Amino acid sequence: MRPGERPRGLRRLVLAFGHSLRGLRAAWRDEEAFQLEVAAAVVLLPAAFWLGRDGTERALLAGSVLLVPLVELLNSAVEATVDRIGTEHHPLAGQAKDLGSAAVLVALLLAAAVWAAVLWPA
Repeated sequence: MRPGERPRGLRRLVLAFGHSLRGLRAAWRDEEAFQLEVAAAVVLLPAAFWLGRDGTERALLAGSVLLVPLVELLNSAVEATVDRIGTEHHPLAGQAKDLGSAAVLVALLLAAAVWAAVLWPA
């Protein structure tokens, strides 16, 4: 590969996978909320496959659980970017962090609603 040329094909995929693993390690190391959400997922994912009566219910239960740490990763990325720009208080920086936090809350509420809808006796 020539200097300045971007990797392509399989090499690009391998490099992207490495970046993803670094991101997961950083989130696990630095984000307590991510650790708690992964711990909950370790319990809830097997429960989703045990409690779901068919493939659709299992997918809804498991998907709603996996959505929470996914949104937490995005929230952490927003926070890291805002912190990189500067640590002084700015209304837009605060708004960006609040919006990321709100996204996590919506994901948690969605997961709770899905679990209630699937498991609540009809």
